[in-house]
This record gives sequence, C-alpha cells and structure tokens, in this order.
Amino acid sequence: MTGKNQIGNQLKAAGTIKFRTFNPKLNTENDCIFTEASDGEINQALSLAQDAFGEFRAMSGERKGAFLDAIADEILALDDELIQVYMNESGLPEGRAKGERGRTIFQLRAFANLVCEGSWLEARIDTAVPDRTPIPKSDLRKMKIGIGPIVVFGASNFPLAYSTAGGDTASALAAGCPVIVKSHPMHAGTSELVARAVIKAAEKTGMPNGVFSNLNSRGIEVGTELVKHPIVKGVGFTGSIRGGRALFNLAAKRKEPIPVFAEMGSVNPVILMPEYLQNNTESIAKTYAGSITLGTGQFCTNPGLILGVKSDALSSFIEALGNEITEIDPMCMLHPTIATNFENGKIKLLEQKGIKLVNHSIKSSDPNHAQQGIATVDGGAFLLNSNLHEEVFGPFSLVVQCEDLDQLTHIIEELDGQLTGTILTENSELAANPALIRAMQDRVGRLIFNSVPTGVEVCPSMSHGGPYPASTDARFTAVGTDSIQRWVRPVSYQDWPNELLPDELKNENPLAISRKVNNADTRDAIS
Repeated sequence: MTGKNQIGNQLKAAGTIKFRTFNPKLNTENDCIFTEASDGEINQALSLAQDAFGEFRAMSGERKGAFLDAIADEILALDDELIQVYMNESGLPEGRAKGERGRTIFQLRAFANLVCEGSWLEARIDTAVPDRTPIPKSDLRKMKIGIGPIVVFGASNFPLAYSTAGGDTASALAAGCPVIVKSHPMHAGTSELVARAVIKAAEKTGMPNGVFSNLNSRGIEVGTELVKHPIVKGVGFTGSIRGGRALFNLAAKRKEPIPVFAEMGSVNPVILMPEYLQNNTESIAKTYAGSITLGTGQFCTNPGLILGVKSDALSSFIEALGNEITEIDPMCMLHPTIATNFENGKIKLLEQKGIKLVNHSIKSSDPNHAQQGIATVDGGAFLLNSNLHEEVFGPFSLVVQCEDLDQLTHIIEELDGQLTGTILTENSELAANPALIRAMQDRVGRLIFNSVPTGVEVCPSMSHGGPYPASTDARFTAVGTDSIQRWVRPVSYQDWPNELLPDELKNENPLAISRKVNNADTRDAIS
C-alpha cells in the first residue's frame, strides 16, 4: 500500500493533505497514510483521459471485453490481501467481502460479454429508397457511442461493487469512456488495490494510458473540481440525497451541463395486505427482521417503511417484529460517523409526535455497533409529518398503521420517489386493488411481490433507480447491463459512403452483430 494517487499508469502524491482510513471494529485508524490528489494531479488525470478517449472508444468490442475480463482476473489475483484491507476499512465480515468481490467480478464479465455481443449499440439501418415519391428517401444509419470521460464516486456502503471497479466503472469502460474514480475516503486502501488491478489489466491488454485513474480525497474538494471540469462528460454517484443533489447542481451550472446519475435515498415501502398478513404474521416478522438488519441496514434497498391496515394481525406482527429484532445481535457499522448519524436519525424520528418505540436491541458494548429497532405511528400522523418520510440509514424500520386501504394508498401517493416497493399479498387482494398498484408503480423503480427488497440482481431486466430522490434520472438503471445506456448517446450517419462508416454500420456487418435493418432484426450483410 502506497497511499498515492493512480494517475494513469503512474503513482503520484504531490498533495499536502493527508488522511488515514478507519477500522470501525477496532475503533482505531489504519496504518497507511493517504495523500489527497493535488490540483495538478486532477488536471493530469483528466488530460490523460481526454487523450485516451478517441482511441479507446474506437476499439472493437472484443478488445474492450478483453480489458474488462482482465480487470476481473487481476482483482481475483489480489486474493486475501484485498479481503483483509476491505475488512479493516469497513468492519464487514469476510463472507460479505468475498460475496461483494464475486458480484464485482460477475459485473465485469457481464459487460465484457455485452460489448463483444454488440446489442447495446442499438445499430439501426434504414436503406435508401431513391425512387420513392414524392421525395426520395436517404440512407440513414444510427448507433450508440460513448460520451467521453466519466467521473465515478466510490460508495461508502459497497467498497467493491459500487466503487472503484464496480458497476458504474464497468459500464462506462464498456461504453468506451475513460474513468476517473474519486475514491471514498473510508475505503482508500481497497480502492488503491483495485486501481492497481485495473492498471495491470490495461497494460496487459494494450489500453491507452489514461483510460483509468484513481484519486484520493479526504473531503469534497477533489470531487467538486472533477465535476466542474469541462473534460468530464458524465458522473456516477451512489450515496446520500445531500451529496447527490450537490453534484447534480454543480453539473447543471456548468457552461456545458452534463448528466449526473446519482442513486440516493430510499425508504423502500413495504405493504402488508390484510389477508396475507393474517395468514403469515410470524413468518413475515422473522423474514423482515433479517432483511432490516442485513448488512447492519446499510443497503440502499433496506425496508425502512412498512405499511398495513389496523387490525389484530397488524398488532401481532408489530409485536413479533420487535421481538425478532432483539434476537439478532447488533453488528458493526461502516464508520463512526455513519454510526453517529444512525443514532441521531433514530433520535430525531423517535422525538416526533405520535411515534411509539416498539423495541430496541440491547445496546452493544462494542464500538460502532448499531442498536437496531422498530417504531410505529398512525397513518394520519405520518401524513402530517414529512420528517417521518425520511430515511434512517441503518437497521431501523417504521411501521405505519393505516385506517384503511384508501389511506394507505394516499400515503404511497404522498411519498417521495423510491428505489423499490414491496407488496406482501394474496393474488386476489392484488387484483382487487388496482389503484394501490398504480400508486406504487408511480413512486418506485422496482415492484416486488411477496419477497424482500434487499438483494439486487445483476441482469438486463433489473431496474435499480426510481423517481427523484431515489435517483436523479428515473429513466436509467444503475445496475445490470442496461446501465451502459447512461454513458452513451445516439449518432446518425446520412448517405455516408459504406467504406467510411463504422464497422457496426457497414453493409457487410464485419462484426456480425445483431442489427435492425429496415425494421427487421438480423445479423446478415446488406446486399
């Protein structure tokens, strides 16, 4: 570990601001001293990215795919060193570290397959009809191209899968866009190791210098300078509403505004339909106690809000959920600041009018361990107090007791945008309440039936985003291969000589990719 910034293929540390990461389990700083990137290093990383962009974007899908596969191989080659640094900087257990590494590897290989296969380009060809009357039809061909250098902000709660070589980076590289990572200060060591793997992969596969850089930063200054810089053409962020909105505002004020794809806060409402709850009270309580405390509640899809209609079954569920929560041992949070924010958020919520604490786990004597809990409130009080709608980031959930399904539906309509919405229901109840389903559909990016929101599958049909403030652009997903669409734009070629067209659009289809030619899907050449 060097504590230096990865500026293309060189390590540099010209800055004067130093910091260390923190081991929340031991409640002490880690040994390595990291150097925040200087203005000169920021500019050099951006200049290298700009120089690399043209060559990198023009590379074939096979070459970009080989690069992504090589990154996966090099991350695996880090072996136990990466796992130990991850654990020391996050307080998360070995199983979680290895699971997240596996997810990171899977994402990289999925994008490698995607760029080799070529469907993401959405190649469209409408051949000329010169004898069409009254106006001849031109030859038009369209495809997607990368937009330019992308800045990716490492996430606090996913040191691997949403950080240095995580989904944002993998999708941007797949699109042909160089990436500058602003590593999260809590995981600077993990980021340095992964950055080293990316650079090794770039060198082995002949990528241009500057296709990737990794910058350290203790505060917000480095990220601010990156987003404001005219070379940057897009931003990926996973974190708080406050942080994501600040970046969004910065990008909008630029002479050339750029997209900021920020995945932010979400309470992920869960609806308990009466009949289903009556039939499954105990099992739901046990399942949701596990979901609420999974990863110490530090998932963006944590079920922070549960809604049901007042009944004996709902009262029994609330009691059972409170009891189940206390059966789970408190776990370490990612950082003392996150642990403090969790406690403060809990206190703020519990001080609101009408809130009743159902149960708390016994407070751990170990440092930075979360005291998980459940609270409840009437539907009317919830509607009148927007403070109750805010996310408490950690293992805590609020159960709202509604007067009837009409009030429950109204509450859903009044919520901010969310990543997920879950309905625990019998089929007959679902079919009888279309207004409730429509309300959920309008507020969330993913509708879940009789399951839990925690767990985000990486696949083409996943939508991980939602109406603001769950994300800054609900039209796109941050997870799955479709997330590549954030970093591309369409370009059309009209009446272009065949020999001068990109290979993806040439008559002979030298890449053998699937294209839509005159509205028909085909891999055939155009005769």
